[in-house]
Amino acid sequence: MKFEYVPKNVCSRHYTLDIEDNKIRSLQVEGGCQGNLGGISRIVVGMDVDDVIKAFEGVDCHGRGTSCPDQISRALKAYKAQAN
Repeated sequence: MKFEYVPKNVCSRHYTLDIEDNKIRSLQVEGGCQGNLGGISRIVVGMDVDDVIKAFEGVDCHGRGTSCPDQISRALKAYKAQAN
């Protein structure tokens, strides 16, 4: 299932996730630091949604109270809420 999310208070502008059987099949990110987010996008492929939420939730960037990884965890939580 494709799921789209607009992150808040970070440099990245849009996430497109493809999730099947609670596993991330792909993550595409528009904007932000393409090196770091490109690496994160590759790492999460095949991972369980709940494991990624646990790993990324609460990561802070420069005192913003969030970060791109934290926003990915929020996107995954929104996906779970919609899927249920």
